[in-house]
Amino acid sequence: MSRIVIVEDEKKIARFLELELRHEGYEVACAGDGRTGLEEALSPETDLVILDLMLPEMSGIEVCRRLRRESDVPIIMLTAKDDVSDKVMGLDMGADDYMTKPFAIEELLARIRVALKKHRNQRENAGAHEGVLHAGRLSLDPASYSVAFDGESLQLTKKEFDLLHYLMAHAGEALTREKLLQDVWGYDFVGDTNVVDVYIRYLRLKIDEPFHVRTIRTIRAVGYMFQYEEKDS
Repeated sequence: MSRIVIVEDEKKIARFLELELRHEGYEVACAGDGRTGLEEALSPETDLVILDLMLPEMSGIEVCRRLRRESDVPIIMLTAKDDVSDKVMGLDMGADDYMTKPFAIEELLARIRVALKKHRNQRENAGAHEGVLHAGRLSLDPASYSVAFDGESLQLTKKEFDLLHYLMAHAGEALTREKLLQDVWGYDFVGDTNVVDVYIRYLRLKIDEPFHVRTIRTIRAVGYMFQYEEKDS
């Protein structure tokens, strides 16, 4: 039985989620503030965290940041805000998924199942280290979670790394935004493909611009393709 921690200060929402999750067969723990929620989430028995963004004592963003220092447990963030920048902030801190209130409980349950399955698969495959990926002067090592250009280490967030890893592993393939959302984020973020564009821009700012290369092509009306090229000096 999977254990889910709900960190939500709105009692009605927390109680509703608790009842629905228990009905689905999950073990549930609830916390009404960020500090208590962090303590609950850090329990080794925790399998997934549902985390509100706006919390007393400690914000959801800070809870997510501290939790990621010690645990890779899946995190689904909840918020009343519906803005790409808020979603990007949560994902940058290490959240795996994001839902905006109000939401359909059926969709949340589906995303929980996806997140738990993905996490189990990642742990099962943890022993099978993939080799270092190279493209020109760019290298990515999945085993050490590191990226370097000409031997110079690059600082990427977890989601930036995951996206670059996927793109490099599928170099030469035209990938739709929907495909990237499904395979990199692990869910179907219908109607919000702008998140992909934001992260592509981040990668270009950290790799293409400072090193005068082109790594990610925009495929008009389709999406993106990884294709390393040195720009003319």
